[in-house]
Amino acid sequence: MTLDQISYNILNLLRGGRSNIDEHISLDQIKFNIKHYRAMFIRRDFARNGLVTRHLEQDLGCLALIRVDASKCCNLPVGCPIYRTVRKIPKTVRFNFKEAITYTGDVTGTGRIQLIEPYEVTFLPYDKHTRNRPKAYMIEDYMYVYNPNAMEYINVRGIFEDPEEVASFDCGEACYDDSSDFPLPADMIGQITQGLLSGELQILMGTFTDIENDRQQDRQ
Repeated sequence: MTLDQISYNILNLLRGGRSNIDEHISLDQIKFNIKHYRAMFIRRDFARNGLVTRHLEQDLGCLALIRVDASKCCNLPVGCPIYRTVRKIPKTVRFNFKEAITYTGDVTGTGRIQLIEPYEVTFLPYDKHTRNRPKAYMIEDYMYVYNPNAMEYINVRGIFEDPEEVASFDCGEACYDDSSDFPLPADMIGQITQGLLSGELQILMGTFTDIENDRQQDRQ
């Protein structure tokens, strides 16, 4: 089911099945609230069950890496080259103690790169078992890769706050657009619909449609 279908269904329920060209309830407002409830329910479900279904996951495709200096100050280079994604990673749903990034790895989608905390990079040269393996970490909204072993691209999948942000990534059919299925299991659609009808949109349920065709809300 697409975001448009979910939004129009909620609008239909609000309006008791009636519709007209002068509808004053904003679909953009409904879509915003759907995304808000989606993030909240996903976080709550993960806290209770620790499970991430693939139906919530989105693929960013192949992300190009660029060589940069490790210093955060442009005028104070430290001479230590590292690699980061050219593009920022969209904001993920907030999980407890971890990023909602489900996969970081090579472009096959199977060769995983371990995601670590930035402070752990300092100790990697002293790890005799895994110091030569690539590691990934996040600073702000960029993905950094330590010791990429000549990789020019990486693949990232995750559960993102706004699924529509993925539409700007050039990754073919895997990316989200307006005609794509909204990344949400059917059981959560019911929870979101109920939450909106009894919560944020409750005040709109008491308003009236413009049956007088004057493009203004009718008086009670």
